[in-house]
Amino acid sequence: MHQHQHLRDLRNKLLHLHKALIETERIAYEQVSGRVSNRELLQLVINHEQFAWLHSISELVVQIDESLVADEPVSLENVQNLIANARMLISPSEVGNTFARKYYAALQREPDVVLAHADVSQFLASKK
Repeated sequence: MHQHQHLRDLRNKLLHLHKALIETERIAYEQVSGRVSNRELLQLVINHEQFAWLHSISELVVQIDESLVADEPVSLENVQNLIANARMLISPSEVGNTFARKYYAALQREPDVVLAHADVSQFLASKK
């Protein structure tokens, strides 16, 4: 049960971060292309190149979800691997991979992203 709770907490914090990142990309997109509905935004998040970098967080959340609903109990090793993946993913960099660069840029321009990042980072730091 303890491992499940760690994963649920991580999942929720990553979803909050993901939402903040989607919103910052939405604002940037709308400045160029005009306002979009929630339905249009969903299609953009799934299919548009500007939002493609966010798929990394989505994929990690899916991995967590799969662990939570698996028939076998969640192992400590599995939890540690998912936490390590989250740590690597949310490491912003001006010169890293596409996600790291775009994440770095989002952190520079959007306070909500900074707050969500801090929340995930604090959680991950407490799981060493």
